[in-house]
Amino acid sequence: MTTFDDREHAFEAKFAHDADMQFRAEARRNKLVGLWAAALLGKTGDDAAAYAMSVVNADFAEAGIEDVVRKVAADLGALSDADTIRAKMAELLPVAKAQLMDEL
Repeated sequence: MTTFDDREHAFEAKFAHDADMQFRAEARRNKLVGLWAAALLGKTGDDAAAYAMSVVNADFAEAGIEDVVRKVAADLGALSDADTIRAKMAELLPVAKAQLMDEL
């Protein structure tokens, strides 16, 4: 194998790793948003964990974050608005990334 082939494989492996880490970070962020929303709804324990997983699953409806924003906004009603949810998602993404890095 040539040096060029080695570099190509290394770039492909890095791209795959970065994509996987981004997916995990977004899923973790969605879980954290779900736990935040569950607390606003008065859910605790297993109910909060189940709600957080429903938020994670909502992200598979379409690309982007708007599917999660719609679900959480509908569930929270007057307790929060879409802009606040988007801000909370932006706030929690670095937290989710840090948690993943601590687990490695």
